[in-house]
Amino acid sequence: MPSASLHARNLTLALGDAVLLDDVELQLSPGWRMGLVGPNGAGKSTLLRVLADLQDLDAGAVSLSPPDATVGYLPQEPDRSEHETVEDFLRRRTGVAAATAEFEAATAAMAAGESGADDRYSQALERWLALGAADLDGRVGPVWAELGLAPRLRAQSMATLSGGEAARVGLAALLLAQFDIFLLDEPTNDLDLDGLARLESWVGMSTSPLLLVSHDREFLRRTITHVAELDEFRHQVSVFAGGWDAFLAEREVAARHAQERYDAFADKKSALLGRGQREREWASQGVSKAKKKGDDNDKHIKSFKMNSSEQLAGKAARTERALERLDVVDKPREAWQLRLSFGETARSGDVVVRLAGAVAHNGDFTLGPVDLTVNAGERIAIVGHNGAGKSTLLDLVLGRRNLDEGTRWFGPGVVVGELEQRRLQLTEEHTLLRSFMETTALDRSEARTLLAKFGLGAAEVDRRTVSLSPGERTRAVLAVLMAKGTNCLVLDEPTNHLDLAAIEQLEVALDAFAGTVLIITHDRALLEAVNLTRTITVDAGRVSG
Repeated sequence: MPSASLHARNLTLALGDAVLLDDVELQLSPGWRMGLVGPNGAGKSTLLRVLADLQDLDAGAVSLSPPDATVGYLPQEPDRSEHETVEDFLRRRTGVAAATAEFEAATAAMAAGESGADDRYSQALERWLALGAADLDGRVGPVWAELGLAPRLRAQSMATLSGGEAARVGLAALLLAQFDIFLLDEPTNDLDLDGLARLESWVGMSTSPLLLVSHDREFLRRTITHVAELDEFRHQVSVFAGGWDAFLAEREVAARHAQERYDAFADKKSALLGRGQREREWASQGVSKAKKKGDDNDKHIKSFKMNSSEQLAGKAARTERALERLDVVDKPREAWQLRLSFGETARSGDVVVRLAGAVAHNGDFTLGPVDLTVNAGERIAIVGHNGAGKSTLLDLVLGRRNLDEGTRWFGPGVVVGELEQRRLQLTEEHTLLRSFMETTALDRSEARTLLAKFGLGAAEVDRRTVSLSPGERTRAVLAVLMAKGTNCLVLDEPTNHLDLAAIEQLEVALDAFAGTVLIITHDRALLEAVNLTRTITVDAGRVSG
């Protein structure tokens, strides 16, 4: 297959009353690694689905060159199905499952002598081979070993995997895929530092056109060649060449110039309005005085004054015409920003929790023995590879699982506020508003007001919580943490599903929070921004730091 490219023209799409895309143009060329950015809800995931031909358009078209190029769309999949094995997941995500089904159907059609079956069979076979179906099983083994995944996992249900295992299986599917064009939605979510390094290496070596949505600023800085920004007001895409840092610098300059153009327009408009008003007032006053002044018997003087007043009126008319000819510059619109702070209760005791000789067994895996004391006010990062035991350690610290050995002691007055990795706090069948009111004990008015501050308005609060997007659920849980007092924040991958502006607000809120913070994150920029007191490392069930 020669180098592929994608060209989107005049893409227009509205879902209900919400316009998501308005005459969008976008091109992906060989060697381009493009980051797609924009606030949550702007339509980034929808645009990926449109480009993958999975979402109907109101207008516009997406063309491929060559026309039979394969496009791989790998969406966010926060929920793992108990009805799909890991093996089936790999075949689906690499496109092999669909290609195999079509190949088998084409073979049956040809055996039955159906019209056009020869061409269908030829195309199906070519696609099946292009996607690497023939040697997929042979390629899985080396990738599996490279990522440290146990062979037994391939036969397990996806629902049985830990978060770390699921993240590595998702990465394996990406490394095994042989699409001509890649569309990736949040590929960095839940990956540990080793997984991020492997993903960065894969993206950096890829010559296939690639468009990805990510809120990992360091990942974007290291990998992309272009940035496509989806504007939430114009619903159009602007493309910037030169990578992440160049985009940030160019966007800042563009924003400054836009403000300067508006300020110059506003000043000129104000000056013309003021001058026109003065000229009209002077002309009106001059005519009135000239007509009323009885002691002015010289008709020449009276005529001169009348003419002067008429000249002022002419000037006022010319000023009005200048105002009409003035090129209008719209005021730059400011995007909605999350204003986040964490509600705080009274300080806890000096010791938040103490583990002594703590051991937890989970099948063949053992965590511990762990000797750990968390003091009030500490800001601790828990780091380690996926599957090393970070979540198990968190369960022990929070008392969510019993110890198989050792002791655990909670300090007095500890009030935990948690943002857990899979965002399951608000996933009932109730509406978001009802669940939020029950969780926070706020009345309807207070609940709606607070949710609105987190970008969850009338369109979201009456939806069932299970229907919310991962980003919407994340903001809803952050709203809970703001409403309920806490003195011990526990944040597991808090930047997942948040847009870049919200991540920056999270950093500000963490800096202002006076209580204890336990944070699990692989977001390198966040780790640098948070003022940590220490880092705890979990490695193969052993805890240090």
